[in-house]
Amino acid sequence: MELTAGVALAVLGAALLHAAWNAILKSGREPLLDTALIALAGSVVALPLLALVRPPDPAAWPYLAASVAVHLAYYTALAGAYKAGDLSHGYPIMRGTAPLLVAAASAFWFGEALSLSAWAGVLLICAGVLSLGMAGGGASRRATGWALLNALVIAVYTIVDGTGVRLAGGAERYVVWMVLLMGLPFGLAVLAIRRGEFVRHAARHWGRGLAGAVLSGLSYGIALWAMTRAPVAVVAALRETSVIFAALIGAWFLGEGHLKARVAGAVIVFAGLVALRF
Repeated sequence: MELTAGVALAVLGAALLHAAWNAILKSGREPLLDTALIALAGSVVALPLLALVRPPDPAAWPYLAASVAVHLAYYTALAGAYKAGDLSHGYPIMRGTAPLLVAAASAFWFGEALSLSAWAGVLLICAGVLSLGMAGGGASRRATGWALLNALVIAVYTIVDGTGVRLAGGAERYVVWMVLLMGLPFGLAVLAIRRGEFVRHAARHWGRGLAGAVLSGLSYGIALWAMTRAPVAVVAALRETSVIFAALIGAWFLGEGHLKARVAGAVIVFAGLVALRF
C-alpha cells in the first residue's frame, strides 16, 4: 500500500473536519454535556444510513465491539482535557503523541514496515504537532495528563478500527455501524447521570450537537477509508495535521493566543507532509 495524492488530499480534508468538530466542542461551556450530545447525535444521524449499507462481515464485529468500549474512554478523556485546558494545548498533545504509538505498533500488528522517508514524515509531523501544543506554556498538569491519557486511547482505537475496517467488506459498512454504536454508551451514561441538565442542554444546543456529529463522522469515516488504501501509521500521522487547523481556530476564534509561537510547529508539520509524499 502507498499513499497516493488523492488519498493524501482526502485525509487532509478529514483533518480540517476533525479540527472543526473539536472547536465546536471546546466553544461550549459544558464539555461533558456537549460531548454526550455529539455522541448521541452521531447515532441519530447514522440510523437512517443503515438502510443504504449492508452490515459488516462477521470478522469485523469483534473489532466494532472493542471500538465501542475504547470510545467510552475516549469521550471521557476528551471531555476531561477540554474542561481542564485550552483546545490549542490539549488537542495537539492528544493528536501528536498517538501516531508515534500507532507507528510503533503497526509493524507488529499489520506487518507494515515504514520506509525511512515515511518514518521521517511521521516523526516530523508528531514533533511539529507537539510543539504546537507546548507553545506559550502555562497549561495545567491536569490538562496535560488528560491529553496524554487520550493519546494512548486514540492509538488503541486507531489500531482496532484500522483492523476492523479492512475486515468489514467495505469501509462504508464499518463506518456507519461504528458511528451508530460508538457514542451510545457514553451518551446514555451521561443522560442517566445528569438527565435534567442534559435534556435542557440538548434543547438549547441541539444544532451544535448535530453539526459536531456530522463533522466527526465524516472525518473519521474518511480516515478509515484511507486506512484501506494506505498504511495505517501514515494515515494516522497525516490526519494529525488537523492540529494546524485547531491551533489557528484556537488562536483566532477562541481567543487562546500564541499565534506567532505556533508558526514554527506548522512549518515542521509541513516538512513531515513532504517527507510522507516523497
